[in-house]
Amino acid sequence: MPPTEPLAEPSTTPLADAKQALRDRVHAHRSELLALSRRIHAHPETAFEEYLAAAWCAELLRAHGYAVTAPAHGLATAFDARLGSGPVTVALVCEYDALPGLGHACGHNLIAAAGIGAALGLAPFADRLGLTVRVIGAPAEERGAGKALLLEAGAFDGVDAAMMVHPCPVEVADFHSFALGTLSVRYTGRAAHPSLDPHRGRNAADALTVAQVAIGLLRQQLPPQWRVHGITTAAGTAPNLIPDSASAEYEIRASVAEDLAELRSRVEDCFRAGALATGCEVELTRPDPDYLDMRSDPRLLALWRANAAALGRPEPVESGPFACTDMGNVSHAVPSIHPVLDITGGACAPHEAAFAEAALGAEAERAVLDGAVAMAWTAADLAAGRAAGRVWDLAAAPAATAATNE
Repeated sequence: MPPTEPLAEPSTTPLADAKQALRDRVHAHRSELLALSRRIHAHPETAFEEYLAAAWCAELLRAHGYAVTAPAHGLATAFDARLGSGPVTVALVCEYDALPGLGHACGHNLIAAAGIGAALGLAPFADRLGLTVRVIGAPAEERGAGKALLLEAGAFDGVDAAMMVHPCPVEVADFHSFALGTLSVRYTGRAAHPSLDPHRGRNAADALTVAQVAIGLLRQQLPPQWRVHGITTAAGTAPNLIPDSASAEYEIRASVAEDLAELRSRVEDCFRAGALATGCEVELTRPDPDYLDMRSDPRLLALWRANAAALGRPEPVESGPFACTDMGNVSHAVPSIHPVLDITGGACAPHEAAFAEAALGAEAERAVLDGAVAMAWTAADLAAGRAAGRVWDLAAAPAATAATNE
């Protein structure tokens, strides 16, 4: 267990004093947290391959008193760390996977460091604040929906609130995300020589072309917040051979999860049309679980907003959905927040090479520390509300911010 540090009982100590102690503790770990961020950034690992990042996070948590299970919940690069025995269980969620070819151009090194920072800040005080702190290492956010798999495996059972932060080119407290579904397409036709006996062929590449034309025409009939996009992964090997196979990977997005089923049905019909038109066969599969839209809990969001403002974070903007995250799946099952912190001022966005550079800059380092402190403060607010008899109705409208910070 971590060494106990001075902190009077919540019933006699103003919450402001407890928050100052939490902030001091996070900043006492500044060098460790920024070193972790830089280390993960320098060794990018893609989905389900994040062995180094997961191990480094787990090592740091163990060194500060957390009981760590790794691997966890059936995933080789997941971990589950626990400390404290309070009645309020808060899960701090860490991501650490990178993008193929772009490294940490989504800044997940910062997400991991901020989550670990909040955990280290809370460690000496968890029991007296009335908290059980969980740190869940979640692989494969970029592709694979690791949190959906963790949710199915019971990783979030018994959690009262879950939170994480994400770097971004803007500051958004109430982050909205698209719901996303994936689709793998494979056509099987019949090979033939294109000049000697083309009539014997069944052109799989043509089937894919027909489907892509159909999707292009479908787009004008879709609602503004629906998206369809993808790539061809194979469509023949030589111009003097009618292709007997072709394949593609597609994604579909809708503003809410309930719309995914209709969109998927319409897109799949386009791929079936390609098969019908060319005499080919088509196989449609879902390589990943669906990513559900992010639904921030209103009370947690009110607490976060007040804490971020107290740290001097930029005024958050309101935004519609502009990305996808498997934290959305968690938010459908557990009261959750997923604020995004501005590290570029709009100069570049995630999934750009320049964003990977920004994820090492001064604003990125500030985001790690601010994110860690604000999450620790939000957890403390939540526990203080329980201790004072204000058991949060997490489905209710947010109460006045001032009441949660007394």
